[in-house]
Amino acid sequence: MRLDTAALRRIPLTTIDGEATSLAAYADQAVLVVNVASKCGLTPQYEQLEELQRRYGDRGFTVLGFPCNQFMGQEPGSAERIKEFCSTTYGVTFPLMEKTKVNGRHKHPLYAQLRRVPDAAGRAGKVKWNFEKFLVAPDGGVTRFRPATRPDDPAVISAIERALPDRT
Repeated sequence: MRLDTAALRRIPLTTIDGEATSLAAYADQAVLVVNVASKCGLTPQYEQLEELQRRYGDRGFTVLGFPCNQFMGQEPGSAERIKEFCSTTYGVTFPLMEKTKVNGRHKHPLYAQLRRVPDAAGRAGKVKWNFEKFLVAPDGGVTRFRPATRPDDPAVISAIERALPDRT
């Protein structure tokens, strides 16, 4: 599915360090947007996310992690604790954003748009759990992967490789 790329890139984001940014900073990259949590059964996906960052980062790709505490309080820590956990436990080098609501009345505007994208079964709507993934291609195409789909799944790898910008 394609979203309005210009509108998507104008949505204000805040890094985990409190700096203002947006997807415009990554306009020429394939971006994997993931709501993450430190105390979830899927937390080991951080390892595969970091592997994707290392494998494709120099080819126009980045993971953006959005800590989320909406699913059974699985991301209760402060920004400093989240950063420390991610770097010391999983060696995370990809950018992390501030804690973000992905569902409900106060969901972040980015997720209000991303939730419109259907998954492989054709279902759009609410984010089901932590580690739901949205691959945003430079041309605005968005592919959605539900939480149980691991970052190293062949479907995710294939989608990333298709979305990488042509750097020739």
